[in-house]
Amino acid sequence: MADGRLARGERTRTAVLDAAVSMASVDGLEAMSLARLAHATEVSKSGLFAHWPDKEALQLAVIARAVHIWTAHVVTPAFAEPRGVRRLWALHERRIEFYASGVLSGGCFFVATQAEFDDRPGPVRDALAAAINDWLFLIKAVAAQAVELGELRPDADVEQVAFEIEAHGHAVVTFSRLLHAEGAAAYGRTAVLERLRSLSPVPGLLPAS
Repeated sequence: MADGRLARGERTRTAVLDAAVSMASVDGLEAMSLARLAHATEVSKSGLFAHWPDKEALQLAVIARAVHIWTAHVVTPAFAEPRGVRRLWALHERRIEFYASGVLSGGCFFVATQAEFDDRPGPVRDALAAAINDWLFLIKAVAAQAVELGELRPDADVEQVAFEIEAHGHAVVTFSRLLHAEGAAAYGRTAVLERLRSLSPVPGLLPAS
């Protein structure tokens, strides 16, 4: 019976965090509250307090859940591709597909929340920065593998490559949602694909378009 209660509690916690990540992708983390989540998920406020004693604890848990969702939808599928430039391209392509899938109401949790905390020191800012840094480190590591395998030129600057991939991914969200630019996803995809093809001695490993 105790195990059953724990399992139900974990399912409720996960469902609430999934709702919170989606809500934050639209409204940001500052608008997040236990009262608002209780209303949206039909879970009692007292029940939520059993999991998160205050707003900061909730925000940190939401960031951790957003990382989990990103990993499941973007990183894990991309890592099904072979090491090197194909995996590097897959990280960007899976990201664009994730935005298009509508899993999150606002498209991207991290684009929606990072501007809120970029100039506000504290644990929430630190957690967001760590998550984004981990993503950039992953892109750089995969790019470095591509260099080692001879699938990117030896003089390819992996820091620059990671910056450009991240910048184009960020732009897809901003242009498609704020400016309603219908071609944003295609532009973001083409920009990174052409960049990687220009850096690769074996461009045939990548799609032609």
